[in-house]
Amino acid sequence: MDSSVRSCSAVAFVYRGTFVHSTPQTPLQILEDALLGVDTRGKIAFIDKGGELQDLSQTFGFSPSKVIQLEDHEFFMPGMVDTHIHASQYSYAGTALDMPLLQWLNTYTFPVESRFKDLQFAHNVYTQVVKRTLRNGTTTACYFATIHTDSSLLLGRIAHDFGQRALVGKVCMDRNSSVKHYKETSQESENETYRFIKELLNQKYPLVKPVVTPRFAPSCSEALLTQLGAIAKNNNLHIQSHISENTEEVKLVKELFPDSESYTDVYHKSNLLTEKTVMAHGCHLSDKELVLFRETGTSLSHCPNSNFSLCSGVLNVRNVLNHKVKCGLGTDVAGGYSSSMLDAVRKALDASKVLTIQNPEHNTLTFEEVFRLATLGGSQALSLDDHTGNFEVGKDFDALRVNVAAPGGPIDLIQSDRPKNLLEKFLNLGDDRNIMEVFVAGRKGDPNSTQGS
Repeated sequence: MDSSVRSCSAVAFVYRGTFVHSTPQTPLQILEDALLGVDTRGKIAFIDKGGELQDLSQTFGFSPSKVIQLEDHEFFMPGMVDTHIHASQYSYAGTALDMPLLQWLNTYTFPVESRFKDLQFAHNVYTQVVKRTLRNGTTTACYFATIHTDSSLLLGRIAHDFGQRALVGKVCMDRNSSVKHYKETSQESENETYRFIKELLNQKYPLVKPVVTPRFAPSCSEALLTQLGAIAKNNNLHIQSHISENTEEVKLVKELFPDSESYTDVYHKSNLLTEKTVMAHGCHLSDKELVLFRETGTSLSHCPNSNFSLCSGVLNVRNVLNHKVKCGLGTDVAGGYSSSMLDAVRKALDASKVLTIQNPEHNTLTFEEVFRLATLGGSQALSLDDHTGNFEVGKDFDALRVNVAAPGGPIDLIQSDRPKNLLEKFLNLGDDRNIMEVFVAGRKGDPNSTQGS
């Protein structure tokens, strides 16, 4: 434990009990009887052993009597990071999963997303998805919105109002939409992207930032992709898109971009592969493409629920990690039917086991490794790991207080389990009823709240 970095701000609150998190070297680190202090800026001031209480209280100027004690069946874990979610698709989550990707987009997605020109409709949907994801323990979300600038700005405001850390993207697409009015010209997309970025940054939301968002290569001309690459580079912005989700899509990209060596090369030629880029899916990437991901610092968002639900493919995460490519988890609502990152954890484990069934020599992911993907791995994938992802001193306190034995919850404790077992039970069996408190940058929200504060 480390309390060597001293906060310059007063300590706002201190918790004592079990903390579980990941480090780059260790998928799961369990700190029992630990003390963690959060300063008035919402940053972690110290984390140390409980036996150091007196010294810490004198150093940081807090009263030992004010320390909040966790119960034996409680622990703190980092908030979960959803690296890929379509906020605009939340209205039909849990339905419409009877088609492969390209038909699914034209039949369900584009008609629904075209409705977000209506700001009242957008407000209703975006309020619900931010509330739900926070309640489910998602403290950071990387959102796709729609092509509509004003409703995309509204999503940013709602995330801010509820206190969620978010990257928000106005979708860009200038071709291949089945809905007549749900696409832009290249110039419109460029102009509106500039407006979206300028107006969102002008709000100076501390936790909400814009992300340049070409939908995916089949819906963007080469000219538009190149424009978006330049916008992201000139403004040092995050980038998000999709890649190699299903085989039909990969074939279409080859037809649309015959001069590109691969799907990855399409984005690379447009300067869209950077250390601040996250690409969703990647089920059918070649090893050569993964090498390019590593060389450019590009990340992958693993969305196993969606990959199963749309029968797209099974990403070999072990191979991604072996290539030293950054990787996090995504719910991919509504291709994925659940907005809970706990579901993403479970489906990621299932996907890895499917690969082991197919090839017994496959090295199955452990639950500890998937826990890291859902927390620190996600923050690394979004290039936010300087701010969040684990309980390092100086980082923002993004955290979940978990009660495995919550009254009326889904978990029955039969015996006295160690913290590792409690975490595994929560990841496999738990839900929002087990999440007693949600903190983002030290600010506590009510996971059962009906409105933003």
